Amino acid sequence: MTLLAHDRYCDEIAHQVEQLRSVVTSGADLSATVPTCPDWSLEDLVRHMGGALRWVDALVRSRAQENIPAERIPLAGGPEERGDAAALEKWLAQTGDLVVGALREAGPDAHVWAWAGVSNAGFWARRMAHEITVHRADATLAAGLPYEVAPDVAADAVDEWLQIVQWAQRTLPKDPVRELRRPGASIHLHATDTGPALDAEWLIDLDGEVIDWRRGHEKATVALRGPLTSVLLAFYRRLPLDTPGLEVLGERELLEFWLERSTFG
Repeated sequence: MTLLAHDRYCDEIAHQVEQLRSVVTSGADLSATVPTCPDWSLEDLVRHMGGALRWVDALVRSRAQENIPAERIPLAGGPEERGDAAALEKWLAQTGDLVVGALREAGPDAHVWAWAGVSNAGFWARRMAHEITVHRADATLAAGLPYEVAPDVAADAVDEWLQIVQWAQRTLPKDPVRELRRPGASIHLHATDTGPALDAEWLIDLDGEVIDWRRGHEKATVALRGPLTSVLLAFYRRLPLDTPGLEVLGERELLEFWLERSTFG
């Protein structure tokens, strides 16, 4: 597994911020419920995402060696007035400029507190690239807009999610991911619209206390096949398994078992 370049993650954060700003200014109802995050409105989602980016900006810019509480981060909650798309878009644009600038200036190896055992700015560039990639999907689903993501980013987002599940299994004793053991069982993810150069296939082995995974084409207990973006969103529980274009081969119950428990925190 090879990470993308630090600048690639920074570029993607900037791109995704721009795309999310477009959702805000599209005329979409900011009070609409986000189907994939039903406790949030579209505006809540945007404020959450922008707040996360502001938090990472504060961590990286200060080279923080411990967490920084949200109440210490200026404008972490967004504009004071709700329902103002122009103000929300402006705040999000400024937020993107701040965090991308901080990450570029720091470089990937700058030592910064993080929660997953990789304490550097490179961790945050990757984490925020995928956080906003998936949350923009939430926003576009709420707004009824089309969604696309670059194949290299989508594939790396699957890699990162599998690594997060491994970390949670090792670190969070009460999390549902600890229940993901199924002796002799495995899951295969297969993107059908990418060439061999990207190797957008995965084998996830559920045999041990902590999952094992690798890229490649291998027979498994159950397989999820379809376009890479759809596979990504289904694996992140953003699309149902019955979405047109997706195909489940083998023991569907095993895949549902995974999706019910593959969370953390």
